[in-house]
Amino acid sequence: MAGGLIGGPGGGKRRYRPMAEINVTPLVDVMLVLLIIFMVTAPMITSSVQVNLPQANAKPANADSKPITVTVDDKGKVYLNNSEIPLNNLVSTLQEASKNNADQRIFIRGDKQVDYGTMLQVMADIVQGGFTKVSLLAQQPGQ
Repeated sequence: MAGGLIGGPGGGKRRYRPMAEINVTPLVDVMLVLLIIFMVTAPMITSSVQVNLPQANAKPANADSKPITVTVDDKGKVYLNNSEIPLNNLVSTLQEASKNNADQRIFIRGDKQVDYGTMLQVMADIVQGGFTKVSLLAQQPGQ
């Protein structure tokens, strides 16, 4: 234990008193050494496996296709890309618009006042038509 001598100049009795300060210099030295070790070894860990990836010549499917938007207003009327259509013709109209492409992206916009059953019917018709890439659009809070 570290301590300091206490005593008078005349050579009296000497006692040891513990120091109240902690020397942090060795701690800082150890931490810097650990930091340097981690900085040197981290890049070696991430790039340890080298692979040669093959080249792909095919372009992504539907990269250029524009999504089809199905809108349901507050009165339950259905619109396909801003043109009103009857609900019972939704699947056939979607298949015509997508040229029978089941990978066509479809966005559904529904008014928040629309009946839940109407939205459910629209979604069920789209899925029964074979379309798999269907998204529901919503407005972000504050906009």
